[in-house]
Amino acid sequence: MDKSKQLGEMKVSKLLIKFSIPAIIGMLVNALYNVVDRIFIGNGVGSLGIAGITIAFPVMLVMMAFSMLIGIGANSLVSIRLGQNRKEEAQGIFGNAVSLLILSSLSLSIIGIVFLNPLLKLLGASAQILPYAKDYLKIILIGGVFQSIGMGMNNFIRSEGNPKIAMYTMLIGALINTILDPIFIFWFKWGMQGAALATIISQAVSAIWVFKYFLSGNSLLKLHKKDIKLKINVIRGILALGAAPFAMQIAASIQNFIMNTSLATYGGDIAISGMGVVISIMTLMVMPIFGITQGVQPIIGYNYGAKKYNRVKEAYKLAVLFATSIVIIGWIITRVFPEQLVSMFNSKDTELIAFGTMAIKRFMIFLPFIGFQIVSSNYFQAVGKPKHSALLGLSRQVIILIPALMILPKFFGLIGVISAGPLADIFSTVLTGIFIFFEMKKLDEHHKSTIVSDIGEIKKELYGVDNIVEEL
Repeated sequence: MDKSKQLGEMKVSKLLIKFSIPAIIGMLVNALYNVVDRIFIGNGVGSLGIAGITIAFPVMLVMMAFSMLIGIGANSLVSIRLGQNRKEEAQGIFGNAVSLLILSSLSLSIIGIVFLNPLLKLLGASAQILPYAKDYLKIILIGGVFQSIGMGMNNFIRSEGNPKIAMYTMLIGALINTILDPIFIFWFKWGMQGAALATIISQAVSAIWVFKYFLSGNSLLKLHKKDIKLKINVIRGILALGAAPFAMQIAASIQNFIMNTSLATYGGDIAISGMGVVISIMTLMVMPIFGITQGVQPIIGYNYGAKKYNRVKEAYKLAVLFATSIVIIGWIITRVFPEQLVSMFNSKDTELIAFGTMAIKRFMIFLPFIGFQIVSSNYFQAVGKPKHSALLGLSRQVIILIPALMILPKFFGLIGVISAGPLADIFSTVLTGIFIFFEMKKLDEHHKSTIVSDIGEIKKELYGVDNIVEEL
């Protein structure tokens, strides 16, 4: 069976498992880049090292945002075009996306390096944290193009129907990072710079792997010189569909910035370190959901383009079920082993462990609802409705969370900072539920109209056959 046509013909549950499991592994592996860095830095450098990465994290989120803007936006467009049997257009979109990924990442790296010191101070780095954050982020920025290529182009491997190859891309990078981290930090004594160097080397290997795949001749999408030349109409389409994940990622960066400054005001450096640990653990819990959304995206996009609305609805419901099951398991773990989870990052700093244990219990209290919210907001992205997706994604990270981060601490201090997250989780879930209810009704109507249209075509064919019989 053709690797793209299977999206419209194979059993939906088998497709979702086939595409999501490698994507989940890939996203977990991707999350390990920061988590592994923080674990090794926490034990090898100390709590200030964790705080340094936490302060630098908003910049790294911006870099990821541009990769998602181009990678996911172009991938959504490619999936729809493949579903419509418009391969030539899909090819042109892919080539433009590669050019945009390289140009945007190089531009961000140059700007970040030039304004590194004032940028980190603006993000809330204290005099104690600044040297750690600077040592780490400068090297990450230098290797930014590797992250952009590996992360952005990997989306197209999935859209072609090769989720295992996409998983290997992430797996290879994370494995190399995990091996190099202890060597650079503990053996060579390179500290923060060692952790960052391990990260960009591993990302470079992933980028080379991705390029090798598309230049090998085995891929459905080919990297041709004529497609690399940027076209305004193609760029507009990519940016339109990539706007939702981009906005969400930028919002996450802004949210991290506001949270860090609030933590610095009400809790100091130890609070920044502690929430850095909590966010790392939260990332591990939530990344499987993004793996599911990446796995289901080409299934939903292809079938929506092919007007197979019953398969679209089935894929969405199964994705919500799988995502919710995963986060419930994660939520139980955070209830039973909070202290042990925090201790992985630094087993000797009792102040960090005490704060982290309290924060993880409060910050993740509504974790079971997040699966539905993320899958549903990304559903709208998959069917080419970026405005809906952006609104629902931003409802959690901007519309509710940022005001909560600015208001609650004034009344409840540090507890208010930590409680803003759960408040945003529950309210955004309710809003998402309202949107998805009406969307599912529309899908049912589209499905019925498609059936009526098909019946009409069958009647026409039968009428033609009758006329032929009569003539004979």
